Amino acid sequence: MKVLVVFAHPEQRSLSGSLRDVAVRELEAQGHEVRVSDLYAEGWKSDVGRDDFPSLPADARLAPAAASKQAFEAGTLTPDVKREIEKLLWADALILQFPLWWFSMPAILKGWVDRVFAYGFAYGVGEHSEKRWGDRYGEGTLAGKRAMLIVTAGGWQEHYSARGINGPIDDLLFPINHGILYYPGYDVLPPFVVYKADKLGEGGFEAIAERLRERMRTLATASPIPYRRQNGGDYLIPSMQLRAGLESPEASGFALHLARAQARVSRGDPDATQSPTDASAATA
Repeated sequence: MKVLVVFAHPEQRSLSGSLRDVAVRELEAQGHEVRVSDLYAEGWKSDVGRDDFPSLPADARLAPAAASKQAFEAGTLTPDVKREIEKLLWADALILQFPLWWFSMPAILKGWVDRVFAYGFAYGVGEHSEKRWGDRYGEGTLAGKRAMLIVTAGGWQEHYSARGINGPIDDLLFPINHGILYYPGYDVLPPFVVYKADKLGEGGFEAIAERLRERMRTLATASPIPYRRQNGGDYLIPSMQLRAGLESPEASGFALHLARAQARVSRGDPDATQSPTDASAATA
């Protein structure tokens, strides 16, 4: 497999940096070809502005989505964005690695998404009609490829549990897993999450590193999170509402968009045996 790691941490000597190295070495040891986009080291520009669309007339009003569509179709996106799009098309699997800052990804990584996931490439593709609402949520340009998150969090695992003060980790990561990765077609694997990242000792690191190596060994074979496909019949078109009666009785919120067998698991049901979040990492 060809794997792209998009890394977003300003310190190479951080826990995130060490885990990145563990993941890359294990992937290469398994025979995979790996490329790394190190956003901070490369000085990635995270904000969207007029300079992203060099062909836009100086007196034209900037409408980012429309400008993105025009630039993508005309091949006039900036060279840095073109390089990242080429990497995404090259890769069979994408790994986004970042620390959880203020319940989301760092701004530099969100800016990578904003600029690289261009209109006509990652969204705005496919037929829009009364029967179909585009190629998205399980379909699209990146369908058939895999993606996953490697996340470090300072809080305890209990803080991110079903009843934890921070909210369930699967809910916090849903906008990324479902809204950024599944939207353009990726099969999204359960995330690898490390908790208490600021208090991890040497012995703890070795245990987590081995769990991460195991996840990298199964990157090509692990079962993805069972999100419902938009055009698979579960949603009414064009309202995009989930058809009544498909959810488990206990399911609500984001869990509605998981297939029935996994809906309870997503909400932290104590009787469930597995969570969409990596089970071994959740004990770190």
